[in-house]
Amino acid sequence: MNWDQIEGNWKQLRGRMKSKWGKLTDDDLDVAAGKRDQLAGRIQERYGMKKDAAERELDRFIGSL
Repeated sequence: MNWDQIEGNWKQLRGRMKSKWGKLTDDDLDVAAGKRDQLAGRIQERYGMKKDAAERELDRFIGSL
């Protein structure tokens, strides 16, 4: 799945993302709204990760879809 598909299916994927990253709030997901950099930033902030670690984690998740 690529980011164009993710943006198009954002509402359907929100539940999966909340299951994976329980610390993300609905507001976090609203702000991200399918934008990869925004979502990685929110994951980084909530989980105290470095940016590259958050991006790798996000890439693994997307690869599993």
